[in-house]
Amino acid sequence: MEGVIDAITRDLLTRTPGFDWTVTEFVRVVDTRLPPRVFHRHCPELTEARPVTPAGAPVHLQLLGSDPAALAANARQALRLGATSLDLNFGCPAKLVNRHDGGASMLRDPRRVRAAVAAVHDAVGDTIPVTAKVRLGFDDRRLALACAQAAEDGGARQLVVHGRTRREGYRPPAHWEWIGRIRARLSIPVIANGDIWSLEDYWKARTLSGCCDVMLGRGALADPALAPRIRHWQATGEHLPPTTWDTRSRVLADYAALQRNILPDKIVVSLLKQWLNHMRSRDAEAARRFQALRRLTELDAFLDGLCADTRRDVALLA
Repeated sequence: MEGVIDAITRDLLTRTPGFDWTVTEFVRVVDTRLPPRVFHRHCPELTEARPVTPAGAPVHLQLLGSDPAALAANARQALRLGATSLDLNFGCPAKLVNRHDGGASMLRDPRRVRAAVAAVHDAVGDTIPVTAKVRLGFDDRRLALACAQAAEDGGARQLVVHGRTRREGYRPPAHWEWIGRIRARLSIPVIANGDIWSLEDYWKARTLSGCCDVMLGRGALADPALAPRIRHWQATGEHLPPTTWDTRSRVLADYAALQRNILPDKIVVSLLKQWLNHMRSRDAEAARRFQALRRLTELDAFLDGLCADTRRDVALLA
């Protein structure tokens, strides 16, 4: 979720109860200890007494790298800055990241996964938990169980598993049943991830994987009310109605209002298009708005089209 889930997005998505915790975009670790400003850029919540969103959802800091010594040095730096949990990214499928020996590229050798997790765990001891996220492998699933076991052996207290290999990218389906094989092998909690777009998907993912918990990524952007919808169903057994366009557009408008305080308007428009692009695959009105607005570069005009009343301003967007 690089370039998507920043502090403002975390704030907006956790305002209504639903998420138990959130994760930052990854801090890229290469061969040196990074200065505090890098950590604060990825996780502004570190400047508070505890890294939480304004609504109180804990924020876990994520590191991505392959060199155990560099990861350990940056884990100690993060601990000094106030991190209360460290997550290691072995799941990013981006070609650029993988070419530079990061993310899912580590899944080609379980020994490297174990060494990276162990280095971070040894660096922070039992002061804060170390967790990890993996995929089912790089090119295939032959090492899926071994890599998951390596993360646990290295000291990970929890493992998120995205139900696809790096080669599969984000092509459906996610293999939730394979996550179940990993869950059965490990003694630490396993969290299912991938292709959870709805309450029904949530239930299928839990059923096929046997996991008690799931992680939402693209699904939470496509429907900002998905986590609250799941939480409401857990508490009451009631199915809430579909998320309206008015609700979606208010989230986007709030996002723009917060981002334009710190970013140029053209950048804000680009970010809005990125989020609207996630929404359009699951919502017909979002798809219509995206098609109508995708060439606009002026923020106020974009917001006018985004928030236009669907009953009165159809002609504006036609």
